[in-house]
Amino acid sequence: MTANEAACRAVGTLYNALMTGLVISLVSRRGSDTAREYIFRHFRRQHLEKFLPGLQKLGIAGEKDAPACALYHYHSNALGGVKTGYLRESDTKAWVRYPPPRWMWKGTAIAAVPHEVSAAFLHGWHGHNGVSLKNPGLGFVCTGMTVDGKPGLEGYYCDYGRPLKEEERVRFAYNEEMPRIGWKTQPKLETANWPEERRLRTYRSYAMGYVQTMLPVLQDLLGPKDAQVEMGRVARLVGLQFHEETARDLDLPTDVETGDLESARLFARWLAAILAAEGEAVSSEEKDSAVVIRMDGWKLARELQLADPLAGFDAWNELWLGAAGAHDRFLKVETSRSYGDKGWRAAWRIAPR
Repeated sequence: MTANEAACRAVGTLYNALMTGLVISLVSRRGSDTAREYIFRHFRRQHLEKFLPGLQKLGIAGEKDAPACALYHYHSNALGGVKTGYLRESDTKAWVRYPPPRWMWKGTAIAAVPHEVSAAFLHGWHGHNGVSLKNPGLGFVCTGMTVDGKPGLEGYYCDYGRPLKEEERVRFAYNEEMPRIGWKTQPKLETANWPEERRLRTYRSYAMGYVQTMLPVLQDLLGPKDAQVEMGRVARLVGLQFHEETARDLDLPTDVETGDLESARLFARWLAAILAAEGEAVSSEEKDSAVVIRMDGWKLARELQLADPLAGFDAWNELWLGAAGAHDRFLKVETSRSYGDKGWRAAWRIAPR
């Protein structure tokens, strides 16, 4: 694995954990109703932004509606590193399956996700496909969810041939089951259109998309200050918990507690690699017995309309502060950031304390 590949995968690891951790935190600290509403708003927003353009990008816009929807989830998730199965029964019925382990509820976190929170994902996205396609007869039937102990999240798109009521767009039928599929004969994207470099960028962007949706949705749901508290708390914990894994993948030392300039250099290398893998414009310099990482712009949030941009940045920044604490608790990281007509500027001064 090259350094760039490792950094892109680290972005995916960190932001996957941030998404999972945020939902678990909302469930435990604010209740399942709040977590359910967050998941619904998150995936409805992603649906409205990505679904129709995604059909074109994936080259499946000409398919019948039910197979097109199932193929969309199959291909888009596969490009994001999520294992997914697909089966077309007819022009009006097509299955999609997300076998365990579930990407979004990684590890033991799945044990803390209530049925209604997982179901909100389906209501937010799958149940709205027919509306977006202007096909009022298209709905989704869920035949199992992993959080309920079933061997995967699965279901099928069905074109009923009649207008559906809103409550019919997603229904649950656990007495049905997806037929067997041949994993070796699953559809594949044209490799000429999806070379490895593009797949890697898509994998990174898949995870970044969760954070780009998380920031505005959480501010709208909780208000900017409460959103900063909730996301910032989880981000710091994720940085603490996942720094060692991602540093190891980047072939950087772990278990460092020297608190000296060399340790600051090592953490600066980690931070710069992660930010550069996200597509940020970063530079590094040593000055006054410290290492300074500068970021020109904030690409992650460039197109976001945030109620409080600085609160959003500060919540996201806790990820890097947590990682610094895991790298070497005897370092000090000072963050400066500004936002105005000329866009974002940010810097991290990393030094012995």
